[in-house]
Amino acid sequence: MERLRDREQAGQLLAEKLAFYAGRPDVVVLALPRGGVPVAHEISRLLNAPLDIFIVRKLGVPGFEELAMGAVAMHGAKYLDPDVIDAFHIHEEVIDRVVQHERAEMARREKAYRNGKPPLDVQNRIVILVDDGIATGSTMRVAIAALRQLHPARLIVATGVAPSSTLARLSTEADEVVSLMAPRDFQAVGQFYDLFPQLSDNDVRELLQDTDASNDETAA
Repeated sequence: MERLRDREQAGQLLAEKLAFYAGRPDVVVLALPRGGVPVAHEISRLLNAPLDIFIVRKLGVPGFEELAMGAVAMHGAKYLDPDVIDAFHIHEEVIDRVVQHERAEMARREKAYRNGKPPLDVQNRIVILVDDGIATGSTMRVAIAALRQLHPARLIVATGVAPSSTLARLSTEADEVVSLMAPRDFQAVGQFYDLFPQLSDNDVRELLQDTDASNDETAA
């Protein structure tokens, strides 16, 4: 496969690869918003598994914000990279200030996306962590590190496309990595999709609400 039609097709094809987990009560699908949500929505629908978002906020080094010294994530999880912190001699009060700022932004996004609904409990459950594509893997890696602190039984990364080098690295940190494409010539995620629109907060909310409605119908 050289290209995907859209994020929905990526989710459908990933669900086929993850069919072993269909219908299991211990499976949870988590999406990295925004791009991962349409992909995860299809996986959730086809595997009959609950869907939620997992928001990760990078902790940028002050003055070098693109460089991550860690991340904060939902459920109060926090991951710090001691090598970066030591290399830049970052004091604890500086770290606390950055953490506070990013937690505030994360809370704003959670409120915008989930409208007061509590996050799913992932402890002792099989978690399928989804994004539409992965470039360097930095965000996914901190998501994995943060989720590990929540003690899932198994952590699976599922994505439409990622460079082979990134997948190799992620395979040492997740229990399983599933990707539809693993190109060596990789410039951007969007180059591997025919349709790759920007998504809004409202798009995310609608997909989550659609999943909730489908789950309610199934339960009834």
